[in-house]
Amino acid sequence: MEKLRVVIADDNRQFNMLLTEVFNSQPDFMVVGNSYDGVETLKVVEELKPDLLMLDIIMPYLDGIGVIENLSTMKTKPNIIVISAVGQENISQKAVNMGALYYFVKPFDLNVMIERVRQLVFNLPVKKELPEGMINQSSTKNSINQVDLESEVSEILKELGIPAHVRGYQFLRDAIIEATLDADLINGITKALYPLIAEKYNTTPTRVERAIRHAIEISSTRGKVDALYKYFGYSTSQERGKPTNAEFIALISDKLRLKLKKSSKAK
Repeated sequence: MEKLRVVIADDNRQFNMLLTEVFNSQPDFMVVGNSYDGVETLKVVEELKPDLLMLDIIMPYLDGIGVIENLSTMKTKPNIIVISAVGQENISQKAVNMGALYYFVKPFDLNVMIERVRQLVFNLPVKKELPEGMINQSSTKNSINQVDLESEVSEILKELGIPAHVRGYQFLRDAIIEATLDADLINGITKALYPLIAEKYNTTPTRVERAIRHAIEISSTRGKVDALYKYFGYSTSQERGKPTNAEFIALISDKLRLKLKKSSKAK
């Protein structure tokens, strides 16, 4: 059986690499190219003429929608499946209307993704227990690589002494999940991550920042010393003080990201 030729287009290099490893581990897929911005994606697709393009919506220079628009003028177009951390219905619907076969929203289970891609591109029967058209974050509790990120993060926050009823708990949990899947969000925590969480909960970035700060302050007083040392390398009761929002999110998301990579390689 001839392998399906795949190009991965995602500006998050770690996630791009993760998808590459997953596709290359399958007997019927082969990643032939990678790209990290929209303009580069058009060049790679034109040169390699892949069967499938896994396309991130948010990329530098030219976004995923722009890529789809440009590809529509090509004589030979690949099948397109969109991947993004953006869960807005209008964007996903626009991508599908423009020709995308499917729309995945991070986080998602990599095994589910591979099976659904296989169903779409090889015209296999679609399993009815999976939603048609889009897998969204609220309906998919399993994160990539069978590691339930939501449960994993919830356990960590519990260990660090942050109660679930605190408003900042939800914001902090989702921020860690998003940063685990897209490390670049940490570099734009005020301009990208806070607004992303704020939009989801219909609030403001400033309130998100303050609520997360409050949750972290609770952790410094209620968290176990050994747990604080485990994640931050020091007790927040010592002279270094409390970690900043960015430090807190970055350190935990980095540990989870490493766990995802190890889990992927184990397969």
